[in-house]
Amino acid sequence: MKAKTKKIIVLCSMVVLLVVTGVLNWYLATKPTGDPADPTNVNPPATETFFSAYRSDRAALRDEQYLYLDSIIASPDTSAEAKAAAEALKFKIIEEMEAEFQLERLIKAKGFSDVVVSMTANNINIVVSIDEFTDDHKMQIISTIVDETDYSPSQVKLIPYSAA
Repeated sequence: MKAKTKKIIVLCSMVVLLVVTGVLNWYLATKPTGDPADPTNVNPPATETFFSAYRSDRAALRDEQYLYLDSIIASPDTSAEAKAAAEALKFKIIEEMEAEFQLERLIKAKGFSDVVVSMTANNINIVVSIDEFTDDHKMQIISTIVDETDYSPSQVKLIPYSAA
């Protein structure tokens, strides 16, 4: 009985610590931040939150894809053709990741504060932290995409994102 009581006390303590951790996390995440221009600002502005969330969601989705493909590759019941297809798809995802990352860096180098790139077989979507595009902005981004990829200008979809 004494060992059982100790286990219950340890379990209850762990639950209390978990709840305290959750409450502190919530409090720190919702705490007012003051001046958004302050470099010590703990919470990022809304645009950074959108772009960070997008990248995080994209990474999580790709991690799930990797796990699925790895399970196909590792399974002894999988045919050689299915393993080869899974490996090819895994390499394609890696190539897309590298291309998206490179394009995001090139577009940021043109002076845009933040950007995310999403490539599909038929088009490329570019979300840029900007209120609205000028013709010069469009030309800079589209020329970068056309120079670095096999996409045509008609396949490039530009999407402005404003936190306001």
